[in-house]
Amino acid sequence: MDARLHAIMHDPSYVEADRDIDFLQGDETRGVRLQLDYLKAEQILQSHGIDRTIVIFGSTRLREPATAEKELAAAKQNAEDRPNDSASKRALRLAEHRLELSAYYDVGRKLGRLVGQCGNPRLTVLTGGGPGGMEAANRGAFDVGAKSVGLNITLPHEQYPNPYLTPGLCVRFHYFAMRKLHFMKRAAALVALPGGFGTLDELFCALTLIQTHKSAPIPVVLIGESYWRNVFNADFLVEVGSIDDEDRELFSYADTAEEAWASILAWHSQNGSPLLLDSQP
Repeated sequence: MDARLHAIMHDPSYVEADRDIDFLQGDETRGVRLQLDYLKAEQILQSHGIDRTIVIFGSTRLREPATAEKELAAAKQNAEDRPNDSASKRALRLAEHRLELSAYYDVGRKLGRLVGQCGNPRLTVLTGGGPGGMEAANRGAFDVGAKSVGLNITLPHEQYPNPYLTPGLCVRFHYFAMRKLHFMKRAAALVALPGGFGTLDELFCALTLIQTHKSAPIPVVLIGESYWRNVFNADFLVEVGSIDDEDRELFSYADTAEEAWASILAWHSQNGSPLLLDSQP
């Protein structure tokens, strides 16, 4: 009977549901996992008194200028050493582009500073928590002693949080859907630095929610007009009838952090939802 009792107590059926990892990871409990993914982040943000956020997206591949300069120097040397190697020539072109785009790392960092020093303790920089453009914005808030949030995601190739996030305010999600929900829930503005598929995904998700009135209007600012006009042509979408003319007004362009921040403040002032406290200019 001792062996039988041992078998009973060591069978997975005997493990409490909230301690049974195999059970919690099953297809049937996906709904519970979605709830938990949402709830943990919600409780953390509430506990820190974060009411509104300036959401800043950007490529994980966006380099700090000093790093981009070093990579370009290495690529130039490699291309000189292998003048007939097409891969080296391609790497050189990419390094040149990355140095050019690295200016936007500084723009993201400056914007993080502007938000961080605005004087509203309940308004916080929020990013995806990773490197590149996200790091730049969190770093800017860090520069001025302000807290900032990162919503990280579990990926097949581990993405580590950047070191400029506020400890206790970096949440790691399993589901992109819940992460997207929290990006939008408190967003007072959305700013997109130059980026790739991930940035486009978040940008077009936000624009669709605003366009279809599933989410309240907020200012959406694309940093780097020349970059974004090359990425997608809103005028063409209007011309062929894929979007309405008014949809072109759902976003604006800016080339500097000051310009982006001024447009966000102006939008909220005009719409009766000022971001600055009454005592601020």
